[in-house]
Amino acid sequence: MIWTVMQTSWRRLKNNRSELFLTFVVPVIFFSIFALIFGSRDSSSSTPKIKVAIANAHPSELSNKAVLLLGEQKSLRISEHANSTKAGDSKTTVATLDRATAEDLVRRGMVSAAIVFSKPTDQALPNNAPKIEILTDSFDQVASQVLAAIVQKAMLTATAEIAKSSNPINGSAMNGIPNAAMQPVDVQHALYTRANSSGSAITPSNPLIQSPDTMSMLPQVAVVDVIGGKKTNPVVAMYAAGIAVMFLLFSATTASGSLLEERENSTLDRLLCSRLTMDQLLLGKWAFLTAIGATQLTLMFVWGSLVFGIDLLHHLEGFAAMTLVTSGAASSFALMLAALCKTRMQLGWVSTIVILSMSALGGSMVPRYLMSETIQRAGLLTFNAWALEGFNKVFWREMPLTEIGTELAVLTVCGFGFIVAARVFAIRWERS
Repeated sequence: MIWTVMQTSWRRLKNNRSELFLTFVVPVIFFSIFALIFGSRDSSSSTPKIKVAIANAHPSELSNKAVLLLGEQKSLRISEHANSTKAGDSKTTVATLDRATAEDLVRRGMVSAAIVFSKPTDQALPNNAPKIEILTDSFDQVASQVLAAIVQKAMLTATAEIAKSSNPINGSAMNGIPNAAMQPVDVQHALYTRANSSGSAITPSNPLIQSPDTMSMLPQVAVVDVIGGKKTNPVVAMYAAGIAVMFLLFSATTASGSLLEERENSTLDRLLCSRLTMDQLLLGKWAFLTAIGATQLTLMFVWGSLVFGIDLLHHLEGFAAMTLVTSGAASSFALMLAALCKTRMQLGWVSTIVILSMSALGGSMVPRYLMSETIQRAGLLTFNAWALEGFNKVFWREMPLTEIGTELAVLTVCGFGFIVAARVFAIRWERS
């Protein structure tokens, strides 16, 4: 009898395509998505580069050399802004900015961080070493730690090369710089490629490198959080939008299943026999789903404001605009899926696959800065990425309404396209 039960269960599973798909195909799909997100980081060709701006406010031989070395780093992408200047010779140039422009780029999210060389506060430093600051956006929690080590490596290499060029016979004692700082670039790279949360370099177990004289000569890099440092609860401010958008899609899709229920129990046929048209039916359901979605988002952010300290009162204008267009686009997307599917069960597994895939690629599950550049570009094809970017600009970067025009426009176009597609798919119900 046990074997009979197993055979019966297998026949039921084999004849249920949706359950068969959920059992054997969906796990492979999600494994592939997360493998692409995280596995691609092992390849140097697809590892995302850190986009940075460089401000050389105190040009000197040392800072100019360090800027050129930073420009040669394959892990960095130097921002070339409109008012940037070129540093270096005709063959090798690096775009540099003033401090105010570099900080503005960080605040606007156009770069992950800015490296600032300014006037030294300690004139006793060797080679008139500049003061070094990394202006960072803690939304990207990795960039600042990596940059601190990269900048220290560039400064040590620049100091060594200047000392060697000044005294090619014996540059190991130039300006009191210990021999450890004179090591080749590849050795320094191995010694100074990891950084802790404070930005100081972590060196291997090497008696020479850990000597007091050598450790005292490490360039001091100050990490300044220009955005998250003023927030009472920056982690919640970053991830509130991701959770809100993902569950908005789930709730809207679940509610849109009423269309299929009305189709299955012939209520839809009776409605269409009255003066109600399909256009009116879809628009009515869209308006209802949009109102419910806006209420859901408002409730979530009000709760976040009261309990977790999200600053909602000072961002009401941007929040209202993003809530309206996000709810509208999510409602249109849900109606499109409902019109595309034949049964409510089919809508359930299709929406689960699509929404979770969009959430993974769009940043609701995994921060997009952890993804490779290819996956980040692919994420822009999802609804979630634009919604999250709009909410992050409002709550994290504290930008005015005029600065989120692109996100509002994209979501509006998506909402219009989805509702038109829903209307096209619904033609079959009128014909039948």
